[in-house]
Amino acid sequence: MTAQSTAEINLQDELVLDAAAADTLFLEGRSANTFTDEPVTEEQLRAIYELAKMGPTSMNIQPLRITWVRSAEARERLVGHMAEGNRAKTAAAPLVAVLSFDTEWHEQFPTFFPHAAERKAMFDGNEELRAVMGNNNGHIQAAYFIMAVRAVGLAAGPMGAFDAAGIDAEFHEGLNRKTFMVVNVGKPGEDAWFPRLPRLDYDFATTTV
Repeated sequence: MTAQSTAEINLQDELVLDAAAADTLFLEGRSANTFTDEPVTEEQLRAIYELAKMGPTSMNIQPLRITWVRSAEARERLVGHMAEGNRAKTAAAPLVAVLSFDTEWHEQFPTFFPHAAERKAMFDGNEELRAVMGNNNGHIQAAYFIMAVRAVGLAAGPMGAFDAAGIDAEFHEGLNRKTFMVVNVGKPGEDAWFPRLPRLDYDFATTTV
């Protein structure tokens, strides 16, 4: 660890991860704003997904769907739907992941919940409940996704300022997908990090009853 405070030394005592892994995933991991032009490989993308898919979701529903945007033509189409402040870094990142959730995730019940596939009937015709569960669990999986990106030695730059409906029309026509996040992925470039912002203290953010 970079700063040998008593709190950090005590933290390491409680971890089963080594210090380097804890730094990579949590303590030193940052959201990148610039990237090098080093390509992101197909093997890295598969490794990211293989890690991210293992995190828990409600009833194992796994609603996250990923659209990898790699080609120059697809990148140009995507950039047009980004907010002005995000366009340059999305255009420059070696790869961009569009994260969405499947509004018809319940159709996969026989695959993700084979021991009780009949529970699919609970969600047939209930679009509102499916949307709530899909959105909530999709965001949970997005967090796993970001940590998986860090775990393979890359940096993630998640963004929320974009035209989601426009992206869906552009990339997900005919699919039951709702975009909720766009993530730039690659090796961090020059001046990639903004200053670290403060985190809330344990005593402020937690309550024991």
